Amino acid sequence: MMKKFVAKAYIWLLLLMLYAPLVFIAVFSFTESRVLGNWTGFSTKLYTNLFSGGMNGGSSLLSAIENTLLIALIAAAFSTLLGTVAAIGIHNLKGRTKQGVQFLNNIPMINPDIITGVSLFLLFVFLGVSQGYVTVILAHITFCTPYVVLSVLPKLTQMNPNIYEAALDLGATPSVALRKVLIPELRPGMVSGFILAFTMSLDDFAVTFFTRGTIGLDTLSTYIYTDARKGGLTPELRPLMTLIFLIVLILLVIINIRQEKISKSKSGK
Repeated sequence: MMKKFVAKAYIWLLLLMLYAPLVFIAVFSFTESRVLGNWTGFSTKLYTNLFSGGMNGGSSLLSAIENTLLIALIAAAFSTLLGTVAAIGIHNLKGRTKQGVQFLNNIPMINPDIITGVSLFLLFVFLGVSQGYVTVILAHITFCTPYVVLSVLPKLTQMNPNIYEAALDLGATPSVALRKVLIPELRPGMVSGFILAFTMSLDDFAVTFFTRGTIGLDTLSTYIYTDARKGGLTPELRPLMTLIFLIVLILLVIINIRQEKISKSKSGK
């Protein structure tokens, strides 16, 4: 009985530590105070300012949001494509070669972001590549692709290995078999990999900071860093953080409901 109580108390304490700051920010997004924690009465002015651009540095914040979403979408799309092809290749390898490639794929995920950022920065400088949008996108694709590989590989392991061969025996070309047989089987892993890559790109700071150059390119993370160094955070960041959290929460709920329906339909068959 005591063990159950301690376990439940630990879980609730952990959840409280994780979500209390988010709830705190959400509550104070409905007040006009520039100081977080100072309640000056209920107001939706910060939300109005966020969507209308009526704030100090509003254009730069909106530009940072646009850059963040654009880079994340492009990086996630290319990472999903490259990661899926890489996963298929790794799956078809044998023995120590397969283990070695999987080990190499895991290194970027374990490697600290700051080392990845500095390494890519030095690589771009060595190659003489002008830093900006292109280098940031290439850097994000680089560190996001291993996560897609990790999401797709389990689906390849679960898949019946004879399906692809059967498609070829029935006259399908490799490209048709890939499009009509492999991709539908791997789609859940690809979707999970895309969402994970998009989230990782959206959240990244260190790699972006070292590969963006000096052209004034800002993503949300670098904007917040610069804003904090000026002596405080723009109040409109509070409603923005709240909206991002709600969007992610809604997406997770939808994905979980969809997966539950799929699993029920499969069990019903």
